[in-house]
Amino acid sequence: MSVSIAYLAVLLIWSTTPLGIVWSSESINPSLAVLLRMLIALVLGALVIKVRKINIPWHKQALTLYAYSALGIFGGMLCSYLAATYLSSGIISLVFGLSPVISAILAKRILAEPKISGIRKISMAISLFGLAVVCSDNFNLADDGIYGVVFILLAVFFFSLSGVLVKSVSLAIHPLATTVGSLTVATPLFLLSWLILDGSLPIDTWQAKSLWATLYLGVFGSLIGFYAYFTVLQKLSASNVTLITLITPIVALTLGAVLNGEVINDKLLVGAFMVLLGLSIYHFGHLLPRFKKKQVSR
Repeated sequence: MSVSIAYLAVLLIWSTTPLGIVWSSESINPSLAVLLRMLIALVLGALVIKVRKINIPWHKQALTLYAYSALGIFGGMLCSYLAATYLSSGIISLVFGLSPVISAILAKRILAEPKISGIRKISMAISLFGLAVVCSDNFNLADDGIYGVVFILLAVFFFSLSGVLVKSVSLAIHPLATTVGSLTVATPLFLLSWLILDGSLPIDTWQAKSLWATLYLGVFGSLIGFYAYFTVLQKLSASNVTLITLITPIVALTLGAVLNGEVINDKLLVGAFMVLLGLSIYHFGHLLPRFKKKQVSR
């Protein structure tokens, strides 16, 4: 997969995944919907691995990489599906846009990365305030909205923590091997969570839209999406990868409004603008003349 195609694939898949999660959870229990998604991805991935004869290492370092990746897959996906019961797809995507900010905070503590600059601290405050505006509107729409916010924040935390921990493992293997290895570790956890949270299999209540959404997420959202993501991570700089988080919320909000009838009111627009403004300053604030001179003087 060429880098440009992989980048476009990640952009499109990340933009459509929140809506797919909402649709798949409409008639299928969230814990079961995400389990089915991962099973589809794992089976198809294993078949591709076998046909293409790609080696999947299982030594200690590889297992560590899979475990760190599985943390983001399991924690991030399960909490996202639980949040979809309370939140719109647009809000889910918007909150996930904050992952680079959370990752920077975690990386500073876990990987001892350089101190966060003043301009980035300001950008974080803007984004978090924007998120508070969005969440306050959600509380007005549903009494249980707080649960959705907690779940999606946990999802972003696990996703960000996983990304930081993966950076601590220096191991270059095939992106598809990383995908299948991580799914192999994560899928049993999804099975266990389904047995604990639900355990039922009411096939007669499943709707076609939920089934098609689950199939889409299994093939594209998980298998192709993870493969493309790991490909992009290996080939492009972190700054280029994080640009995706600035674009996907806009596309996801639009898709949610057009295809799912999700309401986009003034408060949501203001909050979304502040989140994206903060993220833009976070990524590109150092290029502003004033702050660029300060960096040069140091």
